[in-house]
Amino acid sequence: MTASTVQADIVWPVSIDDVRAARERISQFITPTPLREYPRLAELAGAGMRVFVKHENHQPTNSFKIRNGLSIMTSLSAEERRRGVVAASTGNHGQGIAYGGTLLGVRTTVCVPAGNNPDKNAAMRALGATVVEEGRDYDEAVGVMQHIAARDGSVIAHSTNDPRIVAGAGTMTLEIIEQQPDLDALVIAVGGGSQAVGAMTVAHALAPRLEVYGVQAAGASAIHDSWHAQQRLTRPRADTFAEGVATRSTYDVTFPALQAGLAGFVTVTDAQIAEALRTIVSLTHNLVEGAGAMGFAALSKLRDQLAGKRVGIIFCGGNIDVATLRRVLAGEI
Repeated sequence: MTASTVQADIVWPVSIDDVRAARERISQFITPTPLREYPRLAELAGAGMRVFVKHENHQPTNSFKIRNGLSIMTSLSAEERRRGVVAASTGNHGQGIAYGGTLLGVRTTVCVPAGNNPDKNAAMRALGATVVEEGRDYDEAVGVMQHIAARDGSVIAHSTNDPRIVAGAGTMTLEIIEQQPDLDALVIAVGGGSQAVGAMTVAHALAPRLEVYGVQAAGASAIHDSWHAQQRLTRPRADTFAEGVATRSTYDVTFPALQAGLAGFVTVTDAQIAEALRTIVSLTHNLVEGAGAMGFAALSKLRDQLAGKRVGIIFCGGNIDVATLRRVLAGEI
């Protein structure tokens, strides 16, 4: 069964018109990011692949999630803006929300796990957000977010479970298809799935032959495991240094589309992510965080499926904290 025939039966959480409307709303605040071919990355990937990198690490907040945050923030009514917005995040979604709040004059609160990336916390505070540090991981931070929303009447900006978030993520693939119309595949890191579902939505409408593959961290593999089991699973822990994908459950808005539309789904270990990160720094001189290295890390796992193809990967974020970066570069991960 081909990707295009699988996709024909999917009920998408957003439409291509929703994605285009999101781009119209956010285009006054951000500009398209580069898509560049890297022959040396392709040499390492092997199997005759050509490798193209979408540089979302060059966004104002160094992450694709600025698209998601601006998409939902620019969609709020005047009454919703007065109520303020609360989100849960490990940092990149929160920065997108805070960035939008600063631009639009909206009060923002971001709930993060205790011990969260300190550089991301500082960045959110610098953008005017109130940062609440509570819970052992992202999923527990979601519970804190829901409590604050119920108490204060704030608008919830869920990092995954909102069609406006998915539409914002889809704007990235609109750009990719315009920049390189003949790509064969995209390999996308999955935390909650907004990036991959946005990509599949756009591909289905504009480039049906474009396959989308997912990759999760082996220590935070709930969505990957659910996809292969064909049933929704929850894991007790999310254990990875790539906090941007450290989730342990599936999501109503994204999982059905991921289940039906992905061409394949693999995991990579923290050691493989760290090795990919070191290679990216060495060969492209770009800084990425763990999640941003996962697309490249997955290419060896997908070598047979991607042999001879033009493959896009995403440097989806570059917000790695200094202590973790030192450990990665020293080979301690």
